[in-house]
Amino acid sequence: MTRWGLVDRILRGTSDADIGFDELCALLTHFGFALRVRGSHHIFSKPGVVERINLQRDGTNAKPYQVRQVRNIMVRYKLGSR
Repeated sequence: MTRWGLVDRILRGTSDADIGFDELCALLTHFGFALRVRGSHHIFSKPGVVERINLQRDGTNAKPYQVRQVRNIMVRYKLGSR
């Protein structure tokens, strides 16, 4: 899937349970977030973004509530705007 296709799926919010964990991590890295791994927790931070994003795997996908958190941050900070 293309990066913009993933951004569109996240922003639509219709498939939060079907967002790949590795895809979501790659997208956050593309947006300039730094990654720190502590056990099963993948913690993303970025200057100018107050919130930290803490992701964990749910099989091969990200957890749906964490996808919702990422969507809220994307909207709040206008990440993924074309």
